[in-house]
Amino acid sequence: AVGVALAGCSGDGGDGGDGGDGGGGVTVDMTDDLVFDPDSVTASVGDTVTWENVGSVGHSVTAYEDGIPDGAGYFASGGFDSEQPARDAYVPGDTDAGDVPGGESYQHTFETAGTYEYFCIPHESAGMVGTVEVQEG
Repeated sequence: AVGVALAGCSGDGGDGGDGGDGGGGVTVDMTDDLVFDPDSVTASVGDTVTWENVGSVGHSVTAYEDGIPDGAGYFASGGFDSEQPARDAYVPGDTDAGDVPGGESYQHTFETAGTYEYFCIPHESAGMVGTVEVQEG
C-alpha cells in the first residue's frame, strides 16, 4: 500500500513514522479540510518529508517547477519529473497518476538547501499549497 504510493519517488523508502526525534524526518498531514497541516515546515538537507493523507479525500503533492531551488530534484506524487506532466496525468484514485488516497502517504528526501513550494493538484484553487524550507545540516 505505502509502497505503491511511494513508487517513483526519491524517498528513502523508510516508513517515516511520526517524524521522531533525530529520525531526520518531518510529517505533513493532508486533510479533508483541503489543507497541508502544517503548511510550512523546516527540514535539513538529507531529511525526508512524509505527507500523510489523514482523511478520505485524495490529494497530490506536486512541486511548482519554478518554486524549487536551482539544481534541486523535482518531486511529485506519482513520480513525475516536471510539473506539467503531473498536472496532465492526475487522476483521482490512481496512485500512478499522482493521487495519494486516504490512509496513504508520499515521501521525498531533500538533498538541496532552499525553499520548495508545492501544491495539491485537485485542490490548488482552494488554496492547498505548502512550503518546505530546507537548511544546511
